[in-house]
Formats: sequence, structure tokens, C-alpha cells
Amino acid sequence: MRRQTDIHGFHKKLLYLDVTQRRYQVEELPENFLRRYLGGRGLGSYLLWRELHAGTDPFSPDNVLILATGPLSGTNFPGASRYELFSRSPLTNAFAESSAGGRVATQLSRTGYDAIVIRGASPSPIYLEISDEGVGFQDASPFWGMDTYYAEEAILAQVAAPHAQALVIGPAGENLVRFACVVNNKWRSAGRTGLGAVLGAKKIKAIVFHGRKERPLADPTGFKDYLRAFRAKGLQSPSAANYSRYGTPSMVAVTNTAGAFPAYYWTAGTLPGWEKISADALLENLEVRPHACPGCFLACGKLSTVKEGRHKGLTIEGPEYETIYAFGGLCAITSLEELVYLNDLCDRYGLDTMTAGNLAGLVMEATRRGRLNFPLQYGDAEGVATLLRQIVNREGAGAILADGIVAASRAWNLEDLAIHVKGLEPAAYDPRVLKGMALAYATSPRGACHLRATFYKYELSGQIDADQVEGKAAMFVEIEDRMTMMDTLILCRFFRDLVPWEELQNIIRLTTGLDFDLPALRHIANEITTLARCFNVREGFGYADDLLPARFHDEPIDGHLITRAEFAMMLSDYYRLRGWDERGSPIACGVEK
Repeated sequence: MRRQTDIHGFHKKLLYLDVTQRRYQVEELPENFLRRYLGGRGLGSYLLWRELHAGTDPFSPDNVLILATGPLSGTNFPGASRYELFSRSPLTNAFAESSAGGRVATQLSRTGYDAIVIRGASPSPIYLEISDEGVGFQDASPFWGMDTYYAEEAILAQVAAPHAQALVIGPAGENLVRFACVVNNKWRSAGRTGLGAVLGAKKIKAIVFHGRKERPLADPTGFKDYLRAFRAKGLQSPSAANYSRYGTPSMVAVTNTAGAFPAYYWTAGTLPGWEKISADALLENLEVRPHACPGCFLACGKLSTVKEGRHKGLTIEGPEYETIYAFGGLCAITSLEELVYLNDLCDRYGLDTMTAGNLAGLVMEATRRGRLNFPLQYGDAEGVATLLRQIVNREGAGAILADGIVAASRAWNLEDLAIHVKGLEPAAYDPRVLKGMALAYATSPRGACHLRATFYKYELSGQIDADQVEGKAAMFVEIEDRMTMMDTLILCRFFRDLVPWEELQNIIRLTTGLDFDLPALRHIANEITTLARCFNVREGFGYADDLLPARFHDEPIDGHLITRAEFAMMLSDYYRLRGWDERGSPIACGVEK
């Protein structure tokens, strides 16, 4: 790497907020940390390691919530309209990271901070108003109890800034449901790991952002020219056309055809009647309009309106593929109108649809097997809606489910049936068919996550043999490293086909002025991945927490199974490639405090 004397692409400012004392202060971000971790996931992971003491209860005032931006935040680069959140998860007690798109990232960046660290807890409900001129701690008592739609609208109406954007929580976050999410622009969610509950514990109903600070780029003219060429090239790509027409629901047909669509709570790989909840059915039966994040040509969002029936007129952005899987696949609900209804309830309450659907599916399967006596059967959408209300209000069985799958499965003696890794349920890609996803679920620091490498994409497309295990860890690490670097920028996953390594190098050079070669970028990515691992090891996680649910080894679907030996080979290879010991512990974290 060529030696640099200055770094661009960052405000070089870190904002600290103490909501207990209602004070804030600004610190300079040292350039050596920005060079070492860049922004987004790198900076957020570093700050979480530095700012949080081991063993801190996620609901304690001492827990921190960190917001991070990256070198592309606030620019008009397609796919750059995402922000990231970091904390210790109240759902898993492990490393927590979640992100969302929409219109927030631009205004967050224009406050002039690369990251914001929030600690403490307010004695009464507040919302934070963060701008390039300061921080306001505003009374949110009138908005406490509102659903996310009303709260966002009402709070923004009170803020005297025309371009302000807000993150909000719903009743689920207020009631400390451990898989509550953070919502913005009505339908965009930082959904996984329960960070809405972290805000709820701090009595923060919302965070509002507005400002005028521009991110200083290393080569503004070169960036503008590159952006023009990138957009022209991207508009011609097959993936852009697919996302624009179908959005993520296109995956319903792909995974069902491959036999990798989790159905009937992980007992099948294909859902009978899946065609009724496919992308084609969505376009045929609902009124659908494309919806894009600012500057994005993919327009993968779909504003869907129910045309008839009991939910006539209901509009959401979605349902996304993972929501269709969670309520449609795992719960065997084959009505798109009912999936829109359940999606809308979760958005209003501020609930992660993936965890909610998994929990409902667990109850259904346990009831089917006679291990629970619960009035909830497969296909019962209204029964799921009732269950969601009970969870949000912590009533009846909902009080148990509100604490997540680990607590619920222990309370009901269903630990052998429950599907999760580190307390987080997998996404819609069965690892018995897509064996690389077994490694993805096991090694993700936040639990059974599909996004660290989106390895399913390469296995389903045939670019990588789905049944292969030998050498697969090396393939996985290479892709995970590239996705990690995308997360430092912060750049949407759906641009992965358009941003190979050489394009990442170009973007980083044009924004920051840093001229990294490929080995240097791979080294940074490995350090960031290892840093999250160090956090989890410090919190008591280790090899035993990287294992898959036994059902994936013992219960085949359509003849597909991942053996313990196959999994052990991939996991061992992964540890070695990351430079960790045979039990998955980094030999040295090497992080400066």
C-alpha cells in the first residue's frame, strides 16, 4: 500500500451521548483507526470493543448503542443509503450488528459525525435530535406507546427541519421484547438482534438527524466520472432488471425449486402451494409499484397494496423474501394478503419478522407433535396475529416468547426442536441443501446470519457446488472478506455482482485517497471479522456456540443432510484461514484501547 499523509472521505468526528446526564461531547477520530478499520462495520466493531466492558447487561444503562456511517454515506452513489447499528444483543448476548436502507443515512452523515456512541438511560421517554449544530434531548412522553408509523410522522412534524429523518421504535421496543427492531421510513428496519429493545431500555423513542455537512472526498471529479460509468454499467446488468421487476420475492421460486426453502418449521425444503406467494403471484394479485432508496437504480422495494378481501387497501413496502419465508414457509401461510397483514403488524409494533415467524413456526410444530397445547396450527394467519399481539404486550405465552427462542425453548423443553445458532434463527436457506450456509450460520458473530457473505447466492446460481465441502471454507472466506469491505463503505449487498475487488479498490481510492492493494484489503477484512470474534470470546462464546442444531445433521430433507464430519471439516478450515486456534479463539486480538 502506498503511504498516505492524509485521509479523506470522513468527517473525523465521533459524537458521545449520555442520555442519563443529557450531555454530549465530540472527539476527533484518529486517522490511524480510520486507515485500519475504515468506516461502517469496521469502525462500529472497533468502537463496540473499545466502549463496552465485558459482561455488561444489554439492558443496562452501561450498554452502548453505536451508529456508524462509511465513506460512501451521504453521497449519491447507488446502494449507499444504509446506516449500521452496533451493540450487545439483548436477544443473544453476543455481538450485535444491524443495518437498514431508506433515507436516513444521508441525513445521519450530514450531521458531521462518522459514528455516534449512545450510553445511559433516561428516567422518562425522550427522543434525540442530532444535527450539525448540536444535540437536543426532547420529551417523547406524548409519543410513547405509539406504533412506529404514527411515532415517526408525529415526531418529524415537531422537528423544524425540512429534510430531517428519524429512527423510531414501536411498542415492542418499549416493552423490551428482545427481538424488537429499529424502524425508519415506515417500512425499513434494522431488524435483527433486538436493537429496538436496547433503545427501549434507554427510554429513547426516536433519533432524528438533520444537517448540511458534506463528506470530503479525495477525488470529487474522479468520483463523479466513476459514478456515471458505474450507473451506466449497472443499468445494463441482469441483476438490476431482476431486482427492479421482482425484488427479493424472486427467491421464492429459486429456493423451492432447489428444495432449500424452509417449510413447516424446518421439516421440509419445499412448501406446497409456494406459487401462491411467489414474485409472479405478487405482481398478479396485488397492486405493486417499484420503490427505490435515494440514488438507487435497482428499485428492489415493492410498494404492495391489497386489492380485495378483508385487508383491502392495506399498503406496505414488501413483503420481502425473508418475511415470506418466515410466515409463509415456516408457518405454511400461502396467502399473500395475509403475509402483507402480518408484515404490517410487525412493522407497526417494531418486531423482527424473521424471529417472529420462526417463533410462531416453533409453536406450530411443537403443537403438531403434541409437545405443546397451544391453539395455533399451520396456516393460521389470524392465530399468528394474535400471538404477535401477545408477544408485544408480554401476555400469556407471549411473555415467554418475547425473550426469544433460547428462553422459550428452555421454558417449554423444546431445545431439541428449536432451530438457532447463538440464539438467532437462520434465514431462508436450508444448510442441508446449501452446505456453505452451514458454515455461514455457524461462524457469523451475531448468530445464524445469511448476510455476512450471502453465500447462498453463489450456491444457488451454480457458481459454487452446493454439495461440496472440501475447499469450501476458502471460497467462503474470500467472499466474506469482500462483503466485509462493502460493509465498511457502507454499500448495499445487492450490488455485490457489480463490485468485485478491483471496484472496491477504486471506490476506496476515490473517496478516501487510500490506495490499498488486494492483500491489504483482505488483511483489513480479516481484522474486522476477528475483532467481532474477539468481542464474542470476551463475552464467553466459543467453539460450542458455533455448532449447528442437531436436526440439520439428523433429519434429512428429500435425502439432503449435512454430516457432522462435513461440517467439522469446513469449520476447522475456516478457523485456520482466519488465523484462529483449533477452538476458534483468535491467537491475539491486537486491538488498541
